[in-house]
Amino acid sequence: MSGWMGRLAALALVLVLAACGRQDDPPAAARPVSAQELADIGRLAFFDPGLSASGRQSCASCHSPEHAYGPPNSLAVQLGGPDMKHPGTRAVPSLRYLRRTPIWSHAIPVSMKERLSEPDLKPSGGFAWDGRFNSMADQAAFPLLNPDEMANADAAAVAARLAKAAYAERFRQAFGRDILSRPDRALAALGKALERFELDDPSFQPFSSKFDRYLDGKVRLDAQEQRGFALFVDPARGNCASCHLAAMGGAGAHPVFTDFNFQVVGVPRNPEIPANADPAYYDLGLCGPVRGDQSAQRKYCGMFKTPSLRNVASRGAFFHNGRFHDLTEVLRFYVERNTAPGKWYPHPGGRQRYDDLPPDLQGNVDFLNAPFDTPSGGKPVWSEADIASVAAFLRTLTDQDVLPVDDAPGERSKRRLARSE
Repeated sequence: MSGWMGRLAALALVLVLAACGRQDDPPAAARPVSAQELADIGRLAFFDPGLSASGRQSCASCHSPEHAYGPPNSLAVQLGGPDMKHPGTRAVPSLRYLRRTPIWSHAIPVSMKERLSEPDLKPSGGFAWDGRFNSMADQAAFPLLNPDEMANADAAAVAARLAKAAYAERFRQAFGRDILSRPDRALAALGKALERFELDDPSFQPFSSKFDRYLDGKVRLDAQEQRGFALFVDPARGNCASCHLAAMGGAGAHPVFTDFNFQVVGVPRNPEIPANADPAYYDLGLCGPVRGDQSAQRKYCGMFKTPSLRNVASRGAFFHNGRFHDLTEVLRFYVERNTAPGKWYPHPGGRQRYDDLPPDLQGNVDFLNAPFDTPSGGKPVWSEADIASVAAFLRTLTDQDVLPVDDAPGERSKRRLARSE
C-alpha cells in the first residue's frame, strides 16, 4: 500500500510542476484583453508600413483617414507590391460606414419588376467589391498577402515583420507569448486587431455631413440640394434610392446609402488598368477571378456590390474599375447609358455592347430598372441641370473632416483615356 501511495505522490508532484511550467509560457493570451487595447494594436498596425514587403505601404496608404479611408489620389487602381510598381485590378473602396454590412447571403428579395423575369433572390452582403469576406478581420488580412498590395509571401513573413514592430511586445501580451511563432494564428490575430480598430474608432463612422445635420434639424438644404434629393429618390427618374437608400444604420435613422446588394451596371471597360490590355481578361465580380466559389452562378457574372455614397463627392475614381474620374460624368453615364450608347461603348450596336463583359453574358446587365429601362435614342431622365442638382445633393454627404483628392493623377488618367478612345 505504501508503494502505491508513493507512486501517486510522485505523479501528483510531476503534474504540479508541469502545470507551473505551462503558466510560465501560455499558448493563449496571457491576460484578458480589452476591446480598447485590441483597437489600439489595430491602429498601430493600420499605419505601419513595416508590415509590407516594400516597407513603404501601410493600410493607410490606400485607405487615407483624410480621404474618408479611401484613396488619396484619383488613380483608377493603386500601386503596391515589393517595388510599389504593381497595379491592382480594382479601385480601392472607402472603409467608412462598413459596420452595418451584413454577411454574404441570398436572402434579399429582388424588386417586383425584376421578380417578373427573375424569381430568385439577389445576393447581398459581405466585404469587398465581390463580398467574399464575411468579416472585417478576414478582409483586413487579405492585402497583407496580395502580391499587388503589401506583398508578403505568406503568414510567416507577416509574423516576422510583426516581430520587428515597435508594438510587438503588446501584440504578444494580447495574444500569447508564442503567437509570433504560430504564423497563421498571428495573421488571424492581426486581422482581429485591425477589425476592432475599424469597428470602434469613431473616425470610421462619424455621421458628420451636412445631410446628417439636416436630418438632425440643425441646417437646411438649399434649393438646388433639395431638388437633387427629390430627383435622387424619384423612382421614375434617377431611381437612385432603390439601391442607395434602402438600408438604414448608424446614428439613429441616418442612412448609410447602400442596400448592400449586387448589380450588373455595365460599366465601360477601363484601359487604364493594365490587366485589361489582355482582351481575354474580364473582371466578373462574383464570378471571379478573385472570388471563386460563385463562378458556376452565371447569372451573377459581372455583379459588384453597391457601395455607400457617403463621401462619394470627395472621390477621384468611381465604380469597381475606376473608369470615371468625375462625379457629374458618373451621373451622366447612368442616365445616358442606354439613350446614347455610342458615347460610352466602342461597339454600341454589336453583340458586345457592354465591352467589359463577354458576349455570352450581355444579358446579365440591368435593363429593367430606371433609369436603365430608357430605350436607345430616348430622352435621358435627367437634364444637365438635373445632374448638377443631384451632384449638389451628393456633396451634402461629405463628412466634415474629408479632404478632396489630389486631382493631378486623375487628370493624367483622363488624358490617357481620351487618347485611347
